[in-house]
Amino acid sequence: MILPAVAGLLIIVAVLLEAFETVILPRRVTRRFRFTVLFYRSTWRPWRAIARKTRNTRLRETFLSYFGPLSLLFLFVVYAILLVVGFGLLYFSASSRSAAPWPFWTAAYLSGTTFFTLGLGDVIPHSSPERVLAVMESGLGFGFLALVLSYLPVIYQAFSRREVNVVLLDARAGSPPTAAELLRRHSGEHGLDALRQLLHDWERSAAEILESHISYPVVSYFRSQHNNESWLGALGALLDATALLISHVDDPCSRQARLTFAMCRHTVVDLAQVFHTSPLVAPVDRLPDAERIRMQKVLTKAGFPMIDTPAAHAKLAELRGMYEPYLQALAAFLYIELPPWILAKEVTDNWKTSAWGRITGFSTPVNDEDGSRDDHDI
Repeated sequence: MILPAVAGLLIIVAVLLEAFETVILPRRVTRRFRFTVLFYRSTWRPWRAIARKTRNTRLRETFLSYFGPLSLLFLFVVYAILLVVGFGLLYFSASSRSAAPWPFWTAAYLSGTTFFTLGLGDVIPHSSPERVLAVMESGLGFGFLALVLSYLPVIYQAFSRREVNVVLLDARAGSPPTAAELLRRHSGEHGLDALRQLLHDWERSAAEILESHISYPVVSYFRSQHNNESWLGALGALLDATALLISHVDDPCSRQARLTFAMCRHTVVDLAQVFHTSPLVAPVDRLPDAERIRMQKVLTKAGFPMIDTPAAHAKLAELRGMYEPYLQALAAFLYIELPPWILAKEVTDNWKTSAWGRITGFSTPVNDEDGSRDDHDI
């Protein structure tokens, strides 16, 4: 029988190609149909729909955090099942020429015991083609196991590198990180130097996120350690802060701000293309005029001379239009809440809290522009 052999061969080739593109190939695949993409879309959407019905934030984030690791493991299980079925069809086709052909389920059983190298011996290949298939499948089984064992550490290393940069923003930009808090905490003596270094570091961090999340999109589904922090929220805060520096602040950080803005914008746009999420207009403006005015007052008091002109406001609106639709699209797809530009009320940083209480009154006095003193969080 030729048709089972052709079907089995096509399944094996397709799975091996998918595994190669998913695990080994370090670049984005632009083919229209991919089984891995179909798998993640068909599993993520119902998972996200269940999460939407959960009102408790902590429970919802815990539920969402399980998807990334479980989907990765389940994907390898699906790959293994398809390979076993593919080889089973080849065994079934090869045995049809013998005097006592196997039923398909016996051929699939032989395929499973060979793929996982069990070597039970209750069903053994008889003809030369069957023996060749058994050797090939057992070797493929070893290779598949090695692939899984080598792939998981790569994924968790990419996740760990990303989360280090996100956690570092805790004391530097608040929890969640916001543009206003990031700039306010980098005012005062040596503040601009520290801000310039932070923007330089995040230019590289955004590039690392872009490279790792395009090569391994599954990392995007891995949630951050704290419910009020996320890699997408951190990118949003950096984009907001750099857009504000470019449009409303005239200081030496503007060059580095442009470089960081370009890299962060590149990251969110390319990742939106990876997940096929069209630009999305936010249902509610993240920076209404009242909040913008309040933010300008806060930053002016902190020592940032804000440019308050129609040209500056138009420039900020132009910059926001370059990244916010893509940021909103990713946030809606991944079900991640974006941070505001400025917090409506004071929120305790994550580093100040523990299961036994929270730290209060830990601040550093910073000289304001007018010579007065104002307490700023570190």
